[in-house]
Amino acid sequence: MIRLTDITSKVLEYHPKADIELIEKAYVYSAKVHQGQIRLSGEPYLSHLLEAAYILTQLKMDVVCIAAGLLHDVIEDTPADLKEVTELFGEETANIVDGVTKISKIHFKNRELRQAENVRKMILAMSNDIRVILVKLADRLHNMRTLGFQSERKQKLIATETLDIYAPLAGRMGIHWIKSGLEDLCLYYLEPEIYTRIKNETSQRKNEIDTFIKEVKQRVSEKLTEVGIQATITGRQKNSYSIYRKMVDQDLNVSQVYDVIAFRVIVHSIKECYEVLGHIHSIWKPVQKRFKDYISVPKANMYQSLHTTVIGPFGERMEVQIRTWDMNLVAESGIAAHWRYKEGRGAGKTDESQFEWLKQLLGWQKDLQDPLEFLDTVKMDLFPDEVYVFTPNGEVKAFPKGATVVDFAYSIHSEVGGKCMGAKINGKMVPIRCKLETGNIIEIITSPKQHPSKDWLDFVTTSKAKTRIRHWMKTGEKTDSINLGKSILEKALQQEHIPITNLLKNEYVVQVAAELSFQSTEELVAQIGFGKISARQVITRLKPRLGIEKEKPQSLVGKVVSRLKRPKKDHGIRVDGMSDMLVSFANCCNPLPGEKVVGFITRGRGITIHRNICAQLKNVDSDLLVDVTWDASNKDAYGAKLKVISVERKGMLADVSMVISQKDANIIHAEAKTTADNKGIAVFTIEVESYRQLQEIMVALKKVRSVLIVERI
Repeated sequence: MIRLTDITSKVLEYHPKADIELIEKAYVYSAKVHQGQIRLSGEPYLSHLLEAAYILTQLKMDVVCIAAGLLHDVIEDTPADLKEVTELFGEETANIVDGVTKISKIHFKNRELRQAENVRKMILAMSNDIRVILVKLADRLHNMRTLGFQSERKQKLIATETLDIYAPLAGRMGIHWIKSGLEDLCLYYLEPEIYTRIKNETSQRKNEIDTFIKEVKQRVSEKLTEVGIQATITGRQKNSYSIYRKMVDQDLNVSQVYDVIAFRVIVHSIKECYEVLGHIHSIWKPVQKRFKDYISVPKANMYQSLHTTVIGPFGERMEVQIRTWDMNLVAESGIAAHWRYKEGRGAGKTDESQFEWLKQLLGWQKDLQDPLEFLDTVKMDLFPDEVYVFTPNGEVKAFPKGATVVDFAYSIHSEVGGKCMGAKINGKMVPIRCKLETGNIIEIITSPKQHPSKDWLDFVTTSKAKTRIRHWMKTGEKTDSINLGKSILEKALQQEHIPITNLLKNEYVVQVAAELSFQSTEELVAQIGFGKISARQVITRLKPRLGIEKEKPQSLVGKVVSRLKRPKKDHGIRVDGMSDMLVSFANCCNPLPGEKVVGFITRGRGITIHRNICAQLKNVDSDLLVDVTWDASNKDAYGAKLKVISVERKGMLADVSMVISQKDANIIHAEAKTTADNKGIAVFTIEVESYRQLQEIMVALKKVRSVLIVERI
């Protein structure tokens, strides 16, 4: 069993001036709070903490990290709490212990690749200090080494989790020896028969492999010495899991996996790398499409090397890597980060950029003599563009940074998203706009009365949420338009004294809808509500079907006679000092009886009537203005436009149109839209008899629930 002195001695080897008092204090405290706890192996629980701390010394970590390794289970497995750890060991140590505790609470659910990827990113994103991940990896490595004391079911469960989560994490951190160790241990528990076959086969071939390595090294060494290149040549057998992956990927048995040995040639310059490559190819035939030049085109993590596969002296494939000592320093330090390459898929640009800092770790560790100074440089926030959260069942979901409760709700189901009225995050109620943070446990609260609102589009980030909200808005607006169009058509029918009950199912209305190329009467009235067709067009087609004769159009002579017979006051305006004048009303201001008006003489068009405050009159010649008054006896209908701004809600258009109809005004046209800030804007063209009637309508509209502004335009 590892002892405290083994740990402190190791630390003093690579950092002679280290203050080991913190490590000794953490040891005493852990021994106290874990007293009486025994592992399944029968050893005191403290033995696990010592083993994990020793693994951290092999990574040459600082005293804070090693102290955290000794303390990493105190919050989870003893009465100790974070506050006490902070008071005794400082905030830095406590933060690492707290991070490891949070990671330990992640429950592995399944082996789906995407889920595993999310959990890996979750662990990284939860680790603002790189040492959190390193302590967890040390903890897991020792647990795997002692997994034999667990039940078979737990062995497989923990090995599966390790293979899918922690081994790739070690690869991402570039710690190849931990990655390989975890993978081989996982293979031992998950595929014991295959593991045994691989071990037996390689053991039986040990003498053969040793002879092979010796011969290849000698051939290469002689050739390079001959041409004056000094090089260090090494050969190694690949780990069991790598051999197993080749068996699976290439459908081979153990005896068919020939390239179980990899060679490395280390030289002093880039020029020599390419020269060595040429000499290797002159000795053995290269395998087509198995050459990679990572010197000219380094990996995103700055890994550089030449990789080639050749047919070896006994006819088997063998891999050769050629690099300089500087390149080897980076690669051997775990900075090569093969995590994407080895997992069989290319690295995304975002992932590559996030891990680019890894290439500097060794350089920092070598250049900075004080480990504390070194570790100050590796505080970081990984994956700033994504957050990873849990469902109540423990499933991990990934979202863009800035995603909200509504995005999460729509990721569960469209119905859940549409009915979302809030959520509980880590047990606390939050509003739907609340942004998600990595590590949150989200529980959605729904209500059958809730429905999407267009202002949700202002804060949701996922395409699924945006698409479903827009779909609902389109459907909801259609419903409002159907209600409005139905109201407009019913009002127009009443004015024409045409009694039609059950409007949408009336056979004649169905026929008119078909004649106008609509699929249904709902679509017909919706288009009236949208302002695409008028109620007059429908009524014109209904009358013949109902046996109502069309009004005969006047002949040209009749129109002239009618105009001659029409009283001059038909237009409702008296022009002072003039008679028989052609009068029209300005569309810019739509004057109404009761308002102060003025006439503007327009050549060829008689007098145009404006409101006296009309902006169009500001720059006109005053000599062209004439005094006019309203004819009080006139009862014609005049057009007016109203803009109604409201908080968007279902049924708003129907409520507004109902008020207008109740005030005996006719809606000629209506347009409605919803703004990004969830405001509904509707513009109505209506017919009224006077300015007073318009004012009454505006007052009534302002009393409608959710109406904010009513103005004449």
